[in-house]
Amino acid sequence: MRDSLKARIIEVCNSKIAYKGDNVGLSFYAFFSNKNKDPELLMEAATWWIHTHQLDHFEKALKIKTMVEQEL
Repeated sequence: MRDSLKARIIEVCNSKIAYKGDNVGLSFYAFFSNKNKDPELLMEAATWWIHTHQLDHFEKALKIKTMVEQEL
């Protein structure tokens, strides 16, 4: 996964956790605006989420953040 996507994921997770607490859940769609401006990047996130790690549709933001940080 490209570094810019990793940084975006960590940024969104931090924001969600700060706003709603450690138990907040999210899907990979949370990292993108409502308009699909970059389908390749969306597919990269979806592949990492669904194919590589076989995650559920919604996962805890803290879990996702930790997973991404371990890949840095």
